[in-house]
Formats: sequence, C-alpha cells, structure tokens
Amino acid sequence: MSNKVETNKAPKAIGPYSQAVVVGNLIFTSGQISLNPETGVLLGNDIKEQTHRVCQNLKAVLEVCGSSLENTVKTVCYLSDMTNFSEFNEVYAQYFTQKPARSCVAVKELPKGALVEVDVVAEKE
Repeated sequence: MSNKVETNKAPKAIGPYSQAVVVGNLIFTSGQISLNPETGVLLGNDIKEQTHRVCQNLKAVLEVCGSSLENTVKTVCYLSDMTNFSEFNEVYAQYFTQKPARSCVAVKELPKGALVEVDVVAEKE
C-alpha cells in the first residue's frame, strides 16, 4: 500500500501527480523545479539559484514524510544544458553531503522553462 503526500511547504503539483509517494520505508518524490511554494512562480535566473530552490523544495517534501535529504539513497537530476553541470554540482554537493547514488542527464527542456529538475528516493527516519 502507498500513501500520497501533499504539503504546502513545497510547490503544488503542476500536473496529475503527487509531490511524493511513500511505500513502506521508502519515499519517492516527484521531480522538483525551482517554483515558489506559495505562488507557483519560477524562482532564480541562473542554475545556482534554481538548484538551491529545488533542494529546498525537496527538503520540505521529505520532512513532511518523516525524512531528510541525509536519508536520500538515489537522485535523478535533469539539466536543460550540460554546460551548467559544474555549477549545479557546486550547489548540489552542499545539500547531498552523503553522496547518494545519482543519475544526471541533459534534456531538451523542462516545465516552465526551468534549468534543473531533481527527484529523489529516500528512506524514512
């Protein structure tokens, strides 16, 4: 059995999906982009600003599930431009200090013109 998660501390889903789903001891988040949780407006003009907001949104979703970024076991990162890879990594490393498994791919474009999207799989605390 799974439980769908919704919190107003992270942006509402912009499509027919949940912010996260909890199955047993695992949390599967939907991809987060750098939306303001209150307004749904894209925040940040560069990859670093957007990556900070994405990580803050993920943190909020995990906290409502009874977990944290430290319990992340896997991330999938989507960049709209691989030339942003180094700057993305600088910010990402500040949040994911335990170095979970990760995939990082370039995509043609992301919703709302975002530069980065990240989803995670984490364990409950």
